[in-house]
Amino acid sequence: MQSSGHRFRDVEHHPLLADNDTYDSSSSSSEADMADRVWFIRDGCGMVCAIMTWLLVVYADFVVTFVMLLPSKDFWYSVINGVLFNCLAVLALSSHLRTMLTDPGAVPKGNATKEYMDNLQLKPGEVIYKCPKCCSIKPERAHHCSICKRCIRKMDHHCPWVNNCVGEKNQRFFVLFTMYIALISAHALVLCGFQFFSCVRGQWTECSDFSPPVTVILMIFLCLEGFLFLTFTAVMFGTQIHSICNDETEIERLKSEKPTWERRLRWEGMKSVFGGQPSLLWINPFAGFRIRRLLLRGKKGGPEFSV
Repeated sequence: MQSSGHRFRDVEHHPLLADNDTYDSSSSSSEADMADRVWFIRDGCGMVCAIMTWLLVVYADFVVTFVMLLPSKDFWYSVINGVLFNCLAVLALSSHLRTMLTDPGAVPKGNATKEYMDNLQLKPGEVIYKCPKCCSIKPERAHHCSICKRCIRKMDHHCPWVNNCVGEKNQRFFVLFTMYIALISAHALVLCGFQFFSCVRGQWTECSDFSPPVTVILMIFLCLEGFLFLTFTAVMFGTQIHSICNDETEIERLKSEKPTWERRLRWEGMKSVFGGQPSLLWINPFAGFRIRRLLLRGKKGGPEFSV
């Protein structure tokens, strides 16, 4: 591990645990007994934001399906747009779940012990760092998250909308989430434009199964939601792609940390995050998902409900 100190300005440099230091491993093991199947952060604000995200997508789907498409007299217009919008919504929510329930790259808690250090077989003079907050050996490019209460490898940021950190292991799903939300937001705005034009041209007769005032209110809220989500997720998507192509996390960029690692630029960075050569698997949030592996995943400890 690199010994340069500038990359750890965000932590206090404590020495490793000495012989007379104590660390309550029983609490970690009891937490590990709770941990199985999936990773989930018990944060009130994050859980509220995650639920709001799902409700907003469901609201958009309701307005698009029941207010705009089903009352339409054009059968193929309704079928094609209905299938497209709902498929994008399923992909967006699936990406959200994978981002929220995937370990972002948490460093094991409490491993900065003398016994563990002896097993590392370090070279004389080799320097490593310990996070004083979670008592773990801090790998290169890891940062401590005060909400997850863990050090996260290649931590980009903590996003309350997915109730999780965006890190080494779930950044791909976060990128897909922002991409699909941006696509359904743009699709909803286009459908709203066509619907307003159709309703005005038909003088609001047989425009919708709902009354004109209700239809207008529902579509105005959908337009506001679509515009805000499109703006936010499109910016986030562009920022994430830029970070991946430059092999630099948002935290490293904001702190102007000088790279001490060999950068993977452009396609190499994309392949390291999305895995393998470019293919349709890159945009598939279900890729790599296994029910059996989910049920039998190893146990770890932490403030999360389960890992």
